[in-house]
Amino acid sequence: MVNFFRKPLFDTPAWGLLIPLIAVGVFLIMMGNELSGFGLTLVSIALISAVLMSVHHAEVIALRVGEPFGTLILALAVTVIEVSLIVTLMLSGGEAISALARDTVFATVMIVCNGVIGLCLLLGAWRHRVLVFRVDGTTPTLSVLAVLSTLVLVLPTFTSSTAGATLTNTQLIFTGVVALLLYFVFVFVLTIRHREYFLPPENIVVNEVPDVEPHPRPSVLSAVVSLVFLLVSLIAVVGLAKTLAPAIEAGVNAISAPMAVVGVMIAMLVLLPETLSAVRAAMRNQMQISFNLTLGSALATIGLTIPTVAVTSLLLDLPLELGLPQKEITMLALTLLITSMTISRNSATVLQGAVHWVLFMVFLFLSIFP
Repeated sequence: MVNFFRKPLFDTPAWGLLIPLIAVGVFLIMMGNELSGFGLTLVSIALISAVLMSVHHAEVIALRVGEPFGTLILALAVTVIEVSLIVTLMLSGGEAISALARDTVFATVMIVCNGVIGLCLLLGAWRHRVLVFRVDGTTPTLSVLAVLSTLVLVLPTFTSSTAGATLTNTQLIFTGVVALLLYFVFVFVLTIRHREYFLPPENIVVNEVPDVEPHPRPSVLSAVVSLVFLLVSLIAVVGLAKTLAPAIEAGVNAISAPMAVVGVMIAMLVLLPETLSAVRAAMRNQMQISFNLTLGSALATIGLTIPTVAVTSLLLDLPLELGLPQKEITMLALTLLITSMTISRNSATVLQGAVHWVLFMVFLFLSIFP
């Protein structure tokens, strides 16, 4: 049985084809049913499996097209999953989770800039002492992230046209268009104009992680099959998330946790596979690829999620709160400051990793105990 799952089908492991189909099957079976006990466990496992399969197939395509297109595809796949989860929960939650998009985007920035980057620096620098990367690639990326974060998450708190941390329809459209345009400019620079800025430095020794074989370049057939099953996996993610949404809200209410915890859970779920990819790159002494994955994912989250959520909110007349409270604004400003100091040179050690990780722990603690 184990050999069957490992046997290649269309140049792809059998488990990579069967798990997305099983996830879709679970969604069709449980659709419309109230979840409890075994059903809740089954849907949760199927959702996590579908997310992992989505990123696996995105990684196969990424390996085929090469850097920096690979990290871009992986970031886009993760963002599509995140957008699907947010919109699905918004449609089912209404007024109660009007700040879900804000909480998820903020959680993504904090997890990426503190949790994932901190973990990469800690493990990578512990093995290689010093990690080297390109300042001319990471610094502009962080500047774009700082602008988008401020525009989307901070300014709505201080605008005076509406009550609360919200925007008028005109302001929301303007914010979405600007975020989308700036992200497209970043993608143009990343893939065409200055592609060499985002490649790993040539003067470092790349070491493979022990017990992990280097991935060969997939065939064209394997990439095409992965593209098809990436779409199947995304369909499963959207359907299972909608099925699981009521149970998630009930669980958060049962433990009297802030609704922001839902956003943290979504961000941690979709970023888990990408975190593994970034850590593996850091362990191979390729911190530049780790930065491409992490910062690129944060940019994709803001640049694509907010315009999509904004359009959904306007078309369906859903409430949308974007502005952060003062405590979260402080954490965001501190995170951007520390990250800019980390990448101000072309190298980093475990000390920078420890600083980022402490900030991540503070973020998690304040999310649960505000």
